[in-house]
Amino acid sequence: MTQFKIKRAYDTDSNNDGFRVYIDRLWPRGLSHETFHYDLWEKEIAPSTDLREWFHADPENRWPEFEEKYRAELKSNPAFKSFKTLLLSKPIVTLLYSSHDEEHNNAIIVKEELEK
Repeated sequence: MTQFKIKRAYDTDSNNDGFRVYIDRLWPRGLSHETFHYDLWEKEIAPSTDLREWFHADPENRWPEFEEKYRAELKSNPAFKSFKTLLLSKPIVTLLYSSHDEEHNNAIIVKEELEK
């Protein structure tokens, strides 16, 4: 069974991270391609640009609705199904995100959907 973890892209990588997947659409500010370690950058499962921009305009009040809308995007996204299949073949997967908010970010939702 795959163990899923969540980590900010800015945190130091570790041998315990397993397969590292960056799941945001935009490159993390301030990180270079030479120093940011990831095994896969899966832009296709990130929230749509419209959803991301809508949420970031008022994250404190829009989190519940963002969760609902993003889950709907994932369920209708064919890339998510193949992404899930790939990750379930790995013993440990760390989902990397760039948001500063550790409690309200797309990685939390992706992890929950992968664990279903």
